[in-house]
Amino acid sequence: MSDNFSWEEPRHSAAATVAIPGYLAGTWKADPVHSEVAFSVRQLMVGKVRGRFTGYDVTIVTSEDPLGSSVAATIDLASVDTGNRRRDNHLRSADYLEVGRYPTVSYRSTGIRRTGGGWAVDGELTLHGVIRPVPLAVEVNGFGPDPSGGRRAGFSVTAQINRRDFGITAPMDGGGVVVADKVSIGFEIQAVLQK
Repeated sequence: MSDNFSWEEPRHSAAATVAIPGYLAGTWKADPVHSEVAFSVRQLMVGKVRGRFTGYDVTIVTSEDPLGSSVAATIDLASVDTGNRRRDNHLRSADYLEVGRYPTVSYRSTGIRRTGGGWAVDGELTLHGVIRPVPLAVEVNGFGPDPSGGRRAGFSVTAQINRRDFGITAPMDGGGVVVADKVSIGFEIQAVLQK
């Protein structure tokens, strides 16, 4: 856990009391100007392709007890951007994301727990018509005021999925693999407290 956070185990309760400086209960929305949803995957087994999704909606609800908080996210798969138009169009095709049939990917949390290094969010990812449990590793970057008088919260989130678990296969002609099975996902979220 970061040096900014501390926790203590109450003597008369099994539940951990968590102290997060500046923590505030409420509903938060990701600010698209100051947030990023990115991914990376090994290509042709020799290099990595990195990309991002520019269209997304992330809502975080922090409760009085942080362990009762939740997150929901929807990503517009057509917004994929790897910096190469031809590759992006191929990713949108039936070989990979098949955005004409499955335009979005969604995530819904089912629980939050403490881990040795911080926090984990358990939840379900819906991608390519398949629902699978996917845990997220979360670092809480902080809570604080913004220049316009509102409140902001920052979160760094990482996860890894296997594309084959979601029915995305796409082998090369003649055998072999264009991209690796494992896809790393990263969210840098700066969220704004909703009034």
